[in-house]
Amino acid sequence: MNPLDLLLEPLQYEFMVRALLATTIAAVVCALLSCWLVLVGWSLMGDAVAHAVFPGVVIAYAVGAPFALGALVFGFLAVGLIGAVRGTHRVKEDAAIGIVFTTLFALGLVLVSVTPSQIDLGHIIFGNVLGVSVADLVQISVLASIAAFVLLLKRRDFTLFAFDPAHAHAMGINPRVLSAMLLGLLALIAVVALQVVGVILVVAMLIIPGATAYLITDRISRMLVIAPAIAATCSVAGIYLSYWFDASSGGLVVVVQGAVFALVAVLSSRHGLLGRRVAARRRRSATSERFLSA
Repeated sequence: MNPLDLLLEPLQYEFMVRALLATTIAAVVCALLSCWLVLVGWSLMGDAVAHAVFPGVVIAYAVGAPFALGALVFGFLAVGLIGAVRGTHRVKEDAAIGIVFTTLFALGLVLVSVTPSQIDLGHIIFGNVLGVSVADLVQISVLASIAAFVLLLKRRDFTLFAFDPAHAHAMGINPRVLSAMLLGLLALIAVVALQVVGVILVVAMLIIPGATAYLITDRISRMLVIAPAIAATCSVAGIYLSYWFDASSGGLVVVVQGAVFALVAVLSSRHGLLGRRVAARRRRSATSERFLSA
């Protein structure tokens, strides 16, 4: 079989085409948000929201409603509860996140246990990208477009908020409003990625692309190009690998993203392990030459 056949054969099946489109769309919008999540230091918040939507999905499945509706409601509920617990001033942010997301995730498990015959737990936890319907694809596209539009429209404010909230406040920008917007977008994008990789692996798509791009460049404008490009490429590679190796699609997408991150962490010329060693060796060599010539 030649390379062209390797690329074209999966595209003969409509479910594979829908899977490629859904995964790429979700990966790109997750990658955009991941740039700010990495800069702000909200990796744990992404994990929390992704798990906290679990009971909303279960309830939606149980009553026959669109799962995105239930996930959105519980995503925003989680964000609100985390803010309320954190607002007590006696509980730190990481503890508030841990309390809320574990409680809501456990609630989801309880709900699944009392309605086991109607709910496929595996599809919720690990995703079902190969089962994406046309209606699901439209839903993913609409939600992702809204999130991407807001992110790009407010990119300068989000960047200023990420690096210097005090400066943003001095310029008349309300950091609380920006924080709430980012959390709302986090809940929305978690719903977009939920059907692709499930609640367990959503956090990977929300963090890895931004962290990878941050190892390559120090400029946010370049991160916003590099992160989506890496995420889209990894998504296509993961879906193709899942077809040819008959393995988990969502799992392979995340595995490929993790492998790319590992390569960049080692080989990056600026922040990679090898790059730092080469730079350190050059500094030692330059110091020795100056000492010998003195």
